Amino acid sequence: MADSWGPYPCPFLKRALIAILAAALMAAWVAPAGAEPVTTPSAGALYATGHTERYLLDGPWLFRRDTHSAWTTITVPYAWNAADESVASMRGGIGWYRKDFRLPSVPNGSSWIVRFESVNYRAAVYLNGHLLGKHEGGYIPFEFDLGRYLRRGVNTLLVRADSRRNLYTVPPLKTQKSTGLPSAGWWNYGGILREVYLRRANKVDMQAFLARPQLPCRACAASVLLRATLRNLSSKPQRVTVRANVGSLQAQFRSIVLAPHGSGEVATKVRISHPRLWEPASPQLYSVGATAVVGGRAAAGWSAQIGIRSIRVSRTGRVLLNGQPVMLRGASFHEEDVTVGAALTPQMRSDIWQELIGLDASFTRAHYPLHPWFLEQADRDGVLVWDEIPMYQTPNSVTTRPSVRAKGLKYLRDTVARDENHPSVLTWSIGNEMPTRVGSGQQRYIRDAAQLLHKIDPTRLRALDYSGYPSALPSSTYHVLDALGVNCYFGWYPGPGGQIDDRAILAPFLDQVHRYYPSKALFVTEFGAEANRDGPIDEKGTYTFQRQLVEDHLAVYDSKPFVNGALVWALRDFRVRPDWNGGNPKPLSPLNQKGLMDQFGKPKAAYGAVKRMFDEVDPLQQPRRTAQRGANL
Repeated sequence: MADSWGPYPCPFLKRALIAILAAALMAAWVAPAGAEPVTTPSAGALYATGHTERYLLDGPWLFRRDTHSAWTTITVPYAWNAADESVASMRGGIGWYRKDFRLPSVPNGSSWIVRFESVNYRAAVYLNGHLLGKHEGGYIPFEFDLGRYLRRGVNTLLVRADSRRNLYTVPPLKTQKSTGLPSAGWWNYGGILREVYLRRANKVDMQAFLARPQLPCRACAASVLLRATLRNLSSKPQRVTVRANVGSLQAQFRSIVLAPHGSGEVATKVRISHPRLWEPASPQLYSVGATAVVGGRAAAGWSAQIGIRSIRVSRTGRVLLNGQPVMLRGASFHEEDVTVGAALTPQMRSDIWQELIGLDASFTRAHYPLHPWFLEQADRDGVLVWDEIPMYQTPNSVTTRPSVRAKGLKYLRDTVARDENHPSVLTWSIGNEMPTRVGSGQQRYIRDAAQLLHKIDPTRLRALDYSGYPSALPSSTYHVLDALGVNCYFGWYPGPGGQIDDRAILAPFLDQVHRYYPSKALFVTEFGAEANRDGPIDEKGTYTFQRQLVEDHLAVYDSKPFVNGALVWALRDFRVRPDWNGGNPKPLSPLNQKGLMDQFGKPKAAYGAVKRMFDEVDPLQQPRRTAQRGANL
């Protein structure tokens, strides 16, 4: 796909034109004299895991939609269409963000890197009129060196955010043939949707740090593989020594000499004789710290909290966490609030998490990698996470394109690199609701993704979610995966030919899936019903109908030991698309109202019912009650 600046026959001419355009933009888009809000970034970060020496680019920013509008003062994160429910808002657009800043007072010789936690969907980043680089894909971080473009005094960071998506992006944005309206699984919020940092390094940067536990058996000693990825930021060779600890245990690394502007890795292992294990009932954590040392001085660092645990699948498809079979229950959610869209504040994230924990949930999921803060909370609270990339409802005709498959694989690699130290991550899910008739492109993507994940992280489950219908024939391609998530809307959507209209078919359907894939770890990754009004129990869209349906579904899942986990869709109502009805006879478009809570966080009747049923299931044991509870089974 041609980039948004258009094709040029000569790469040198293209770079020159981009530089000229950037300089012209910087010259033309000057804020009114004296109005530029210049600040110094604040030391610290909104989540703990990752690089040390981070500085939050907080305070006032400037924003404008186009060259004809005036700059307005905002704070970042900021979704420019947070309250805009129009078709144009869903299709996306272009917005510009500007930050004028001075560098913090630090020792001489420091190098600076800018880190964006999420920009939707494409970003072009400039410093003082010079293009630093471009990035495609929301919900995942990216970085650029500020390098030689930094100035003494005031620096200007400019970000062009382009939220326009199409059939070949990840996730895609489709156009419905019947209406011509945009179609997607959640609202297309545009802009810088998570925070922005500067981070400092001195001569050498620690780009990544892995702390991977290995536990042969529940009563065994454990080891932790430690691996540092280092980069020389200078034009001279640098000898680097890495110092690290796991709890009170010190790690010994060999030193390494990095060539000018070169990279390298060092690795070692730490043995823990009597490890404290991480699991839902007792999520024990170990503090991990690492420092790269050059010439006796700290150059860069990393911090994390890890958990010692093992994940395996038995021959009968049971997931064994530290050797114990799991029975997980929870709800999925979107990072969204009606006031700010996907640009959540820390308090909003905390509110969502408390609503999930209020269910006594041991399991959660989103359609994209969650903000790192959520993963840290999951680590602390013993909640398992189905970590998924937004390869969502991608048609077979699209996955035949190598460029689309490459985007999905890069997304997987970046997600693993960001999240691999979190003990709460149970699976790497490579996509959701792609066609159940697996075409050649999807087949290639699944096999390539499974191979990639086995190479970069063989310790977690490789998973895929698909729509559950009795007529969906088994796919031999799925056998390269460890886990399958089945989205079960029996009793809500009619499905092809009305085959899932009756919720009584749910139990035999699950038995059928288990027969198809007897050694795969099966999960129910979605189930639920819309609810937005009072009314009779047999009327779709009422609170009582929703409550009864989720009770009936949970009773079936409790009766099937091979169902390792079940996730209600969803925790909260959220915006989905302009013409959404979701199977509800009386919809309130554009809201998906399958939430156990409304869009303001007010519980529906189903919230309390789900909590009561979750309370009666031990995540690491069989349910402590009789499973047959639903009235309509």
